[in-house]
Amino acid sequence: MNPESKIYIAGHRGLVGTALLRNLRAKGFDNFVTRTHAELDLTSQAAVEAFFAAEKPDYVFLSAAKVGGIHANNTYPAEFIRDNLAIQTNIIHAAYKNSVKRMLFLGSSCIYPRLAPQPMKEEHLLTSELEPTNRPYALAKIAGIEMCWAYNRQYKTQYLAVMPTTLSGPGDNYHPENAHVIPALIRRFHEARLANAPSVTVWGSGTPRREFLYSEDMADACVYLMNLADEPFVSLLGQERNDGLPPLMNIGVGHDLTIRELAEMVKAVVGYPGTIEFDATKPDGTPRKLMDVGRLNGMGWQAGTSFEAGLKQAYMDFLDREKPAPG
Repeated sequence: MNPESKIYIAGHRGLVGTALLRNLRAKGFDNFVTRTHAELDLTSQAAVEAFFAAEKPDYVFLSAAKVGGIHANNTYPAEFIRDNLAIQTNIIHAAYKNSVKRMLFLGSSCIYPRLAPQPMKEEHLLTSELEPTNRPYALAKIAGIEMCWAYNRQYKTQYLAVMPTTLSGPGDNYHPENAHVIPALIRRFHEARLANAPSVTVWGSGTPRREFLYSEDMADACVYLMNLADEPFVSLLGQERNDGLPPLMNIGVGHDLTIRELAEMVKAVVGYPGTIEFDATKPDGTPRKLMDVGRLNGMGWQAGTSFEAGLKQAYMDFLDREKPAPG
């Protein structure tokens, strides 16, 4: 990319999209094309094709998606598979028709099997069954990876799928029911502190292990990959192969912690003085999800933000967004 390149960020107002915009702007890019959901319905094939034909972006970051935690995935499975399949299918095909130079398709670590070897390597995709609680979402994202790979092989497109581990940071969704684990815990402990509640209940046994990445680091990794020279970038795309290694790159930190440890850290950052109780009748989800980031680290990129520092920034963002509007 160069400063004149036209860059389209699909989902520019979400956790991922806002981080990408900040990172790109800090690196001197300013030729962006963006649309809100009200301005462009990405589930509409006709609307997406008209948008691409009119704007002709050079580079695309496909971060738009319907996302959520275990509760949201269990409650809205039809929307999670339908909307995500539609969004990515429309954008990937429109990008091809309008000669987009490169595209990054953002997925999720839940694409990997429930009992995948740990840490999870890119080649572990589709080697055993998925976690049932988010299978519709995972299958949609896997279809997106396969679609990128198919277009790369047939049309010599340059589409790379990147799989960030669980994210948190500025711009996250703190909805009490539909949020991911860190923003959900931030809200729960914050509200418990304000209410002087004696305890906070956390879903599950507390034993599953999770890896967490600060959203600003994720954005930096994405821009780093998009800016790779032709030879290393094209080598990732699988244009000449169908050998089980899709055009896929893990993005993470390479270490994890238990949900119990996470809850204790959120409790400390929020300053909640009460106790933590775990409701083992609620689902745990996948026992462990740790990314192998050896390929990305070997290409010269590593995360630079400690988990505690990122968690503090996420809580400050939550407090800023909870402030009442002036007037």
